[in-house]
Amino acid sequence: PNAVSTTTADPQHQMPPIPFTDSTKSAIAQLQQIIDKMPRSEIITVSPNYLHAEFTSRIFRFIDDVEFHFDQSTGTIHFRSASRVGHSDFGVNRSRMEKITAAFIQNQP
Repeated sequence: PNAVSTTTADPQHQMPPIPFTDSTKSAIAQLQQIIDKMPRSEIITVSPNYLHAEFTSRIFRFIDDVEFHFDQSTGTIHFRSASRVGHSDFGVNRSRMEKITAAFIQNQP
């Protein structure tokens, strides 16, 4: 109940993957720019087809992990956004991923 993912079978926690049309390298760079502009965000790991970021809540300093997997063959970015603690996230992960997805799609060539 404290996560959303593009690969879960649970419709309540599922979201569609993010489409991309450019190279994986370019998509990763674009996603990094989006995340860097978000408050209390930190990019932890970047590799040729993977990005891991952490988001810290303002008041209680809870950490949410967001992982992205870039699939060049299908032109999709799969992700999982989850709170480390707690039973519910009150929709924070879904809201964050909707904002990231919208910003990413808006900047596609």
